[in-house]
Amino acid sequence: MSEPGRTAAKAKSAGRSAEQAGHEVEHSKSFARLVMVGLIVFGVIHLLVAWIALDVAWTGSSRQASQKGAFQQMASNPFGDVLVWVTALGLFVLTIWQIFEAIWGYRDFQEKKKRISRRLRSAGRAITYLVLGVIATSTAVGGKSSKTSSNSSEQSLTAKLLSEPYGRILVVLIGVVIVVIGGRLIYRGLSKNFTEDMDGGVSSAILGLGQVGYIAKGIVLAIVGVLFVIAAVTFDPKKAGGMDAALRTLRDQPFGPYLLTLMALGLACFGFFCFAWARHPRKS
Repeated sequence: MSEPGRTAAKAKSAGRSAEQAGHEVEHSKSFARLVMVGLIVFGVIHLLVAWIALDVAWTGSSRQASQKGAFQQMASNPFGDVLVWVTALGLFVLTIWQIFEAIWGYRDFQEKKKRISRRLRSAGRAITYLVLGVIATSTAVGGKSSKTSSNSSEQSLTAKLLSEPYGRILVVLIGVVIVVIGGRLIYRGLSKNFTEDMDGGVSSAILGLGQVGYIAKGIVLAIVGVLFVIAAVTFDPKKAGGMDAALRTLRDQPFGPYLLTLMALGLACFGFFCFAWARHPRKS
């Protein structure tokens, strides 16, 4: 065998070994428990965001109705630092889990296009969990003093992009992509295909929680995307924002407190759905 052939064979063998090792880790009892913890804390985050959103709806609270606001709420309680560190650990475990799924998962899907689509979805989730894990870690390190607005990073990014040539186009594209992702979440809720992420049957109650939860998350994300588009059209980076800005935008509408209450209940439904998901997560 030629040298390039031997190199290719070694690389292929190393790839198979890595896949086998990853498969063993993902299906180990210890890792399964950690994934369960991760999904539980993910659910808790949504419940805290929902609670803060209700507070904003009816009292006009200045607390951040976002994941960062949820981490700050954790940190403000007794043993809060420990809770935030556990949350960060759980999110990093979910990141590793979804990386495994993105690389080797969904092998039982016969249709290649569908398999690739699911792996891309897992890659997107891995990025989401990683970002949240980093924010949680930052909150744990900063403790109660970490009060930076959750919208400031989006506004800073938008301001930088708008100052560049073709910046408006880039900001619009970002907004459109976010709207599309939000639409996909709404579709997942309506089509009920989120049940593919769970191992075994799903009761009607859990199905209902998942549907409402995914639709609510999709609507919030779509609003975030629209805010980016508005920022580009008006050439005002302050119009952009994250989840907190999206929820406060709802509150500013006619019947805003009621709309925001409905959205908070939807996010709470997703939180409870995560608890059920934690019991039966699907692993490829």
